[in-house]
Amino acid sequence: MFNKKLPLDEARALMVSKQLAARSITDQRILRVMGELPRHRFVEEELWNAAYRDSPLSIGYGQTISQPYIVAYMTQALQLPEDGWATVLEIGTGSGYQSAILSRLVDKVYSVERLTPLAQRAKQTLRELDIHNVEIKVSDGGYGWSEHSPYDAIIATAAAPEIPAPLIDQLKDGGRLVAPVGPRWQQELMRLQWQSGELISERLVPVAFVPLVGEHGWEEEDFYE
Repeated sequence: MFNKKLPLDEARALMVSKQLAARSITDQRILRVMGELPRHRFVEEELWNAAYRDSPLSIGYGQTISQPYIVAYMTQALQLPEDGWATVLEIGTGSGYQSAILSRLVDKVYSVERLTPLAQRAKQTLRELDIHNVEIKVSDGGYGWSEHSPYDAIIATAAAPEIPAPLIDQLKDGGRLVAPVGPRWQQELMRLQWQSGELISERLVPVAFVPLVGEHGWEEEDFYE
């Protein structure tokens, strides 16, 4: 579908029409935002021609930028309010691409990344794209970011054996938490929601994510042994 001669804006339009709209992504806000944001800016220049393919890409340090469809699917699963008045917590900043998408859909995004070089690179990319409603800190994502809780939505882009309790505690009543959960090499995407004090959980789709490393996730040496 994509080749070196295809302009990046055309590749991005094909990504939206063929990978997203032709499948299960129906939220027009997400389709619009992903059609506007230059995904290639979130990877190294030598990967720009691959940026709009239906696959994850390496961003270094053993991390990846997720497949476009999964990014869109997880964003849609959050069921963000149409008026945009929401505060979202993201666990696993990575390249900053998911942060950028959320920034166009909600009022404020708080994102936690454990790897300093990735956090610094994401901050720079977001500044270059004139995105200023994303705040990033370097920390263990399993603890969330309690200072700004409760959140209208929480999204985790790293997998843990179970959803960390601090994230559940930081979710607002009626809000939604979307995260990959399960064993090391294959997980299920879960959606949790507090409803009048009761935690409701749903299984969505099978996925495979990099590990959430830390006290509430995996020990790095155990995950890669």
